Amino acid sequence: MIVVDGINKSFGDTQILFDVSATFTEGQVNLIIGASGQGKSVLTKCIVGLHEVDEGAVLYDGRDFSAMNRKQRIEVRKEIGMLFQGSALFDSMTVEENVIFPLKMFTDMTEEEMRDRANFCLKRVDIINKNDLFPAETSGGMQKRIAIARAIAMNPKYLFCDEPNSGLDPKTSIVIDNLIKEITYEYNITTVVITHDMNSVMEIGDHIIFINQGRKWWQGDNKEIIKTDNKEVVDFVYASKFMQNLREKLINS
Repeated sequence: MIVVDGINKSFGDTQILFDVSATFTEGQVNLIIGASGQGKSVLTKCIVGLHEVDEGAVLYDGRDFSAMNRKQRIEVRKEIGMLFQGSALFDSMTVEENVIFPLKMFTDMTEEEMRDRANFCLKRVDIINKNDLFPAETSGGMQKRIAIARAIAMNPKYLFCDEPNSGLDPKTSIVIDNLIKEITYEYNITTVVITHDMNSVMEIGDHIIFINQGRKWWQGDNKEIIKTDNKEVVDFVYASKFMQNLREKLINS
C-alpha cells in the first residue's frame, strides 16, 4: 500500500499540487487520470522521489519515504518496478539483457540465476525464444511486454506504469491492460497507472483518482465513474460522442 498524505508541490512561484491525499491499495490497479498539465506526472514523480515534496508525506507500507535519506530510499526503490512511456528499452541490449539489467544492478544473483529469472519473466508475458533479438527487431506491443518483464524482474511490491498503451493499436492495448491486471492480482502488487486511455479506465480501473487543477477532484472505481455527476470528470471521460452514448447505455442497462 502507498499512502500520499497532504502533498503540496511548487516550482518557483507556481504551485502545482494542492494538499493531495490518496491511498493506493495493494492487489489493485490504481489509475491516475486527468487532462494534460493538471499535475498527474508531478504527483507520480513526488511519489517515487524524483521530486521532493514541499509539504506532506509519501508512505510505502507505513515507511515515510519522503523523510528517508538517499541510502534508505535506494532500498525502497529496489521494491519498485517501472514501466516507462515508450518502453525505454536499451537499443544496444538484447531482449534478455534488457530484462537482466536491473538484476545486475541490484542483486547478487549468479549469471545462471539471472538468466533463469529473465526467462521466467519473459514467459510470464508470453515471450518465448526471443532472447537474442534486439528491441528494434520486435513490434511495439512486444516491446511493451518486454518492458513489463523487466519491470517485474525484481519481484516488485509496487509497479508504476506511465501511459502503458501509448502508441499501441486498440487490440494490443487490451492485451497490455489485461497483462497489467493479471500481474497485479497474481503477485498482489500495488500498481499505479497514469493513463489517458478510457478503455483502461473502464476495464482495469479498480481504484481511480482524477486530478484537476492540481487537486484530487474525484475518486472511485470503474463502476462509480459511469454514474458520477461530477462535471469535470464527466467532461473529461465522456468528451467524445461515442463515450457519451456508451455512458447512457451503461446507466440504463
